[in-house]
Amino acid sequence: MILINFAHPITPEHLKQIKRLTNQKVTLTIEVPTEVNPQGNIPPQVIKLIEQTGLSSTEWQTSRLLINPPSLNFIAITLLAELHGRCGYFPAHLRMRPVEGSVPIEYEVAEILNLQAIRENARKTRN
Repeated sequence: MILINFAHPITPEHLKQIKRLTNQKVTLTIEVPTEVNPQGNIPPQVIKLIEQTGLSSTEWQTSRLLINPPSLNFIAITLLAELHGRCGYFPAHLRMRPVEGSVPIEYEVAEILNLQAIRENARKTRN
């Protein structure tokens, strides 16, 4: 599985947590420094972020992907739309949370969000 990280650094402990939750090993982690100009046009900036991954069109469509999205909502939703366009589906996403009581704040993997399954379940409620 390829982990694409648009957020805080992923630690070895995070990788263990991901393996425990998915029963899959992360074979490649792609770190994408996510800095955007909020005064500028967001979609072209998000495209540049995605292009930094170096993945080909075929890899977007055939690789097992896990996304750690950026925390800024307008970047995350634009990223999600762009990823769906490239993959043809919604790739799974990490949900990170602060470890309770940690000082300084540490993060742990809370869950893996299967967005495609969430979408498919939501379609059942349309009628």
